Amino acid sequence: MANLVSLALLLALLGALCRSADATAFEVGGDDGWVVPPATDGGMYNQWASKNRFLVGDSVHFKYKEDSVLVVTEDDYNNCRATHPIFFSNNDDTEVELDRPGLFYFISGVTGHCERGQRMTVRVLGQGAPPPSPLAPPAPPSPPSPNAAAPGTSALAGVVAAAAMALPVIMLTV
Repeated sequence: MANLVSLALLLALLGALCRSADATAFEVGGDDGWVVPPATDGGMYNQWASKNRFLVGDSVHFKYKEDSVLVVTEDDYNNCRATHPIFFSNNDDTEVELDRPGLFYFISGVTGHCERGQRMTVRVLGQGAPPPSPLAPPAPPSPPSPNAAAPGTSALAGVVAAAAMALPVIMLTV
């Protein structure tokens, strides 16, 4: 019985690792990185995001200097308000895992940068989801739950969930 449990845990771990291997790390801003856009291209980050297909498990990577990256609510995004971010980083090299389907709102935390276009909305689809219809309105964001995991913790949660789902199957076959 213990061997079967060990096997189930190993298979769950391998499944989670395979899912992570398929994930894509997107470089925000390409070679330029996360910078204030030129005055003539204030929507460049949203244009870039709309040309990509983001799936749960993918990540967005921000390279910047003397700036910051914040994940905020839709209201804070619309108002360029950086006072209560969901996530904050200012280490010049930030990777945020897209750990749930829905909308993610990113802004710069430096005063005036968001207003000048340094902000981006990313729409994340669930694994195996069909491509979004160009005519369909974006899905409303799911509110963060009070028990939500911090960005970057979903791989472990996936392993635990897979193991938990595998245990009843093993118990029934023993």
